[in-house]
Amino acid sequence: MPSLHIKRYILTGLLAVIPVWVTWVVFKFVFTLLAGAGAPLVTGIIGLIGLGSPDIARELHRDWVISILAFVLTVVVLYVLGWLSTKVLGRRILSAFDSLLSRIPLVHTIYGGVKKLMTLMRNKPGGTQRVVLIDFPSPQLKAIGFVTRTFTDTSGREIAAVYVPTTPNPTGGYLELVPTDRLIMTDWSMDQAMAFIVSGGAVGPELLPDLEPPPTTRVAQPDLATR
Repeated sequence: MPSLHIKRYILTGLLAVIPVWVTWVVFKFVFTLLAGAGAPLVTGIIGLIGLGSPDIARELHRDWVISILAFVLTVVVLYVLGWLSTKVLGRRILSAFDSLLSRIPLVHTIYGGVKKLMTLMRNKPGGTQRVVLIDFPSPQLKAIGFVTRTFTDTSGREIAAVYVPTTPNPTGGYLELVPTDRLIMTDWSMDQAMAFIVSGGAVGPELLPDLEPPPTTRVAQPDLATR
């Protein structure tokens, strides 16, 4: 029937468009973020150019031109900062910058917390793998999480702080405190996990870890409905 053909073709077209759309959403987010960071500097440079060459400045002072130049400028600056951070002089400059920010109370709290998170994301916490699976949002379902640190509670039980990102935008998510004996360890790299999350599961490792560890490693959840 014609209606069945129409529905099938629409569904096929939708499935073909979704990967492109997800890629565009992620790229647009990154591009907007980086372009927004460099836009004020580019606008200032164009203003200086206008002092000597008003015609050139007028041509450059377009939204799309500013966005592209700001994106390129930000990428170059990030590259230079990354290169400098591997050099003695660069490390001294970054150390002085950290020291300066540490003297500003509110800024120190935010900057220090984010910097610690970035450092933890580069290094594995003791005794655990970085990428894990946890029972979220219910014991019957599993979610990918990144262990950011481990610590102990007052009873001596080891607890992991696990960041659970959302799909397809991993910049938003949840922070879960999970006993380490309830973590399902994986051998996935950070890149593999991020590709899996951003693609909605379409791209990633073919082999999953055992989703049902032995009962001895699990702790029964209390039935809140009976309370």
